[in-house]
Amino acid sequence: MEARLNLFANPVAGKFLRHINSAGKALSDSGLPHATQELVKIRASQINGCGFCTDMHTKDATAAGETAQRLNLVAAWREAKVFTDAERAALELVEQGTRIADAAGGVTDEAWANAAKHYDEDQLAALTCLIALINAYNRVNVVVQQPAGDYKPGMFG
Repeated sequence: MEARLNLFANPVAGKFLRHINSAGKALSDSGLPHATQELVKIRASQINGCGFCTDMHTKDATAAGETAQRLNLVAAWREAKVFTDAERAALELVEQGTRIADAAGGVTDEAWANAAKHYDEDQLAALTCLIALINAYNRVNVVVQQPAGDYKPGMFG
C-alpha cells in the first residue's frame, strides 16, 4: 500500500507538519501525564480509523513502559479496570471531542466537569489542545491513506 501523497517530501505538507509538530512538542512538555497523552492519542486514532497513528502511539506507549494489557483495552476502556479515574475522564473527553459531529451539543458538561476534577487548568488546556491536534494528524493520514506498520519509536526525532 502506498500513500496517495508523500507528506514527507511535499514542501507544503512538510511546512504544515513542522508547525503542528511544534504544537505537539509544547503539549508533550505540558503537565499532562505522558501516559494519559498516549492513551488520548490512541483512542482518537482508533475512533478515526487512523492506522498510522494507532501504530505509532501504541509503539511509543510500549517504548515508554505502557503494558500490553492497558493498550489492548483502550477501545473498551469503560469496561476495563486498568485505567485510573483521571485516565477514564480523559478518555471520555477525547471520545466526545473526537465525535463532535456525532453528538448534538458536542462535549457534555458532565464530561468536562469530570475531567476538571482530575486535571488543573493548564492540564485541561493541554488535553483540549491534544485532542484537537491528534484529530488533525488523524485526518491528514486518513485522507492520504498513510500506511501503518513500519513506524519505529523515535524515528521522527
